[in-house]
Amino acid sequence: MGAHSVEDIKAGSRRLRGSLLDSLADPVTGALREDDQVLIKFHGSYQQDNRDVREQRRLAKLEPAYSFMIRTRTTGGVVTPAQWLQLDAIACTYAERGLRITTRQAFQFHGVIKTELKATLQAINAALINTIAACGDVNRNVVVAANPLQSRTHAAVHAQAVAVSTHLLPNTRAYYEIWLDEERVAGSGEEAEPIYGHTYLPRKFKIGFAIPPYNDVDVFAQDLGFIAIIENDELLGYNVSVGGGLGASHGDAETYPRLGSVIGFVTPQQVIVIAEAVVGAQRDHGNRVVRKRARLKYTIDDHGLDWFKSEVERRAGFPLPPARPFDFRHNGDRFGWVEGEDGRGHLTLRIPAGRIVDGTLDDRGAEVRHLSGLREIARLLAAHDDGNGSELRMTPNQNLVIAGIAVPLRARVDALVAEHDLDAYRRASTLARRALACVALPTCALAMAEAERYLPDFVARVDALLARHGIADAPIHLRLSGCPNGCSRPYLGEIALIGKAPGRYNLMLGADHRGQRLNVLYRENIVEEEILASLDPLFADYAGHRGTDEGFGDFLVRRGTVVVPASHARSSIPIQLDPVEIHA
Repeated sequence: MGAHSVEDIKAGSRRLRGSLLDSLADPVTGALREDDQVLIKFHGSYQQDNRDVREQRRLAKLEPAYSFMIRTRTTGGVVTPAQWLQLDAIACTYAERGLRITTRQAFQFHGVIKTELKATLQAINAALINTIAACGDVNRNVVVAANPLQSRTHAAVHAQAVAVSTHLLPNTRAYYEIWLDEERVAGSGEEAEPIYGHTYLPRKFKIGFAIPPYNDVDVFAQDLGFIAIIENDELLGYNVSVGGGLGASHGDAETYPRLGSVIGFVTPQQVIVIAEAVVGAQRDHGNRVVRKRARLKYTIDDHGLDWFKSEVERRAGFPLPPARPFDFRHNGDRFGWVEGEDGRGHLTLRIPAGRIVDGTLDDRGAEVRHLSGLREIARLLAAHDDGNGSELRMTPNQNLVIAGIAVPLRARVDALVAEHDLDAYRRASTLARRALACVALPTCALAMAEAERYLPDFVARVDALLARHGIADAPIHLRLSGCPNGCSRPYLGEIALIGKAPGRYNLMLGADHRGQRLNVLYRENIVEEEILASLDPLFADYAGHRGTDEGFGDFLVRRGTVVVPASHARSSIPIQLDPVEIHA
């Protein structure tokens, strides 16, 4: 990291202020100073540049086309219709490529230039949404099960997640001073950080709340997971999972994806205490020398799970009783209308790669008007608010739930959905409905290959193979990532491509459809033709020999086509495994 390590930058930042004000005021460049590029992440933004034009600008002796990505902090991905309209206006005023739903239930705005960065952040805050700690070495946006079928229970879990998210916010006033013009007071830069300490966490930290039987948050991919235990419609508490994480580096055996380990059960009243204990243990014992080894999963593997559990119990002040039985059925979304126990309807729409735009072409060659359509739906809901709170909920699978809709409004919502082609999920292939992709090129600095822009073409080619073998309806989970960092959770895909170089990918196979088993490398550094040639005989075998309702990943493991190490399966789960999982 240039002349200063990230740890040095955090330590000398005056509680995340650095020289951000001077960087923002510098008219000579569209970039921030190098140290400030680290600090702005804690404020919810990344500096990027358009890699499509990087070489062209270099030859013209111009600096890169710098801009900024901004990410919201929206616990559980919930916004009101009025907030949606405000965020839509922000995207149209300051950003490029519309709105984007992330796999952490947040919005991302891309292409914001430096001179408009402050105005954009102020507009987001005017919508009563902020971007504090959406990035950086802190707890980031907390994800929550997206489909509120069990209305009262879901509301209780969501409220718990909001409380955890709020409790784990940094204490510094830097964000408010720099972006919202809060007056500095004596001692600015010296605020106590009782949870994070002087240099915050060694790396990013992620928390997720899952509500079985659905694992749409991929809870075992989180540093800290809470699995709701519900009996007779009553929330008894949560099983606690620690040490999940999907980032890795190509060719570096010291880095690897890991599933979280379940260490016990907590009551709702103990959740914040346990969350702070886990964060504190990672703060004090995480690796601050090698950033690639700084996530919680490595802290646990380096010290041992038993040691880590004891350390958490010591900090919390109570022992963790054994985890309770539970069962996950799948980690995808359910599309179309479902009705909650309160009689209100929830409509899940497919949003390919989470990108909400107007102006592109759909699979029929017609102009996409998703941004306009959702604007009209939000206006309808805002105008007919009955006090019970209709909402728009982002899912961890990059889709959108139009939630809490009273019966009289459903026909009008359906009409707007059809008018703006938001019901394309009805004709989308089974594969397409379950596919995830990260942003990758042209803006992500880490991307080695295409992901989001490549997804439609690759899905079409795989769909053609599936159709040839008569299994077009197979509910296969496909995930594309432009690099091994894992933002699209590729290591939990039954089929996954992980970028190695432009047009070249590692082909990963063998995860399950419940988010409880990691995949493994099947072919390395291959191009599309080789990927399809590798999948073709596997699809033929699957078509001829799959069991009833047997997932593709489970089939590959049962047949011995891929061998998944025991460490790639979930651990410490007190539930009877089915035969496929036992084989794994």
